[in-house]
Amino acid sequence: MATTPSHSVVRALAVPDLPGLLAVQRACYGEGFVESGEVFARRLASTVNGSLVLERDGAVCAYLAAYWSQQGKVTPLHGDFEPTPRPDTLYLHDMAVLPSCAGQGLAHALLQALWGQAAARGLRHAALVSVQGSRDYWARQGFAVQALTCEVQRARLASYGDDAVYMARALSAA
Repeated sequence: MATTPSHSVVRALAVPDLPGLLAVQRACYGEGFVESGEVFARRLASTVNGSLVLERDGAVCAYLAAYWSQQGKVTPLHGDFEPTPRPDTLYLHDMAVLPSCAGQGLAHALLQALWGQAAARGLRHAALVSVQGSRDYWARQGFAVQALTCEVQRARLASYGDDAVYMARALSAA
């Protein structure tokens, strides 16, 4: 558990956090991108789960759904976190901050905590699918668009819509 700006706490995301996580999702995303509590419960039960929550005064203000994966592999929208035999990549599936908490460094605090965990695991890359106009934000975090060569992974990427792009970066630059 880490203390962050404004007495917020970053810690592992847990099942009791799901109502707060869903409230953050509804505040941030269009209906097509809201994923169910059942999907998140399965992700939390995954052996490769690395998701974090940021809370303030016991309330969920932000979260980062992530897991240990493999470069070039995409989790489809509404999909489960799938274990891979030799993870080399921190996959950032979803990060959201309550609009009322925007601009307070909460996303940065979540990312910094997860960079540390990934480095401790020896992961060399981070990857994500950029949606809803977030490409420039992720580019400022060091991510660059990468083409997917596998047809299965391109189909998974398509589950996010026409503007979705796969992005990656080296963790050594974190």
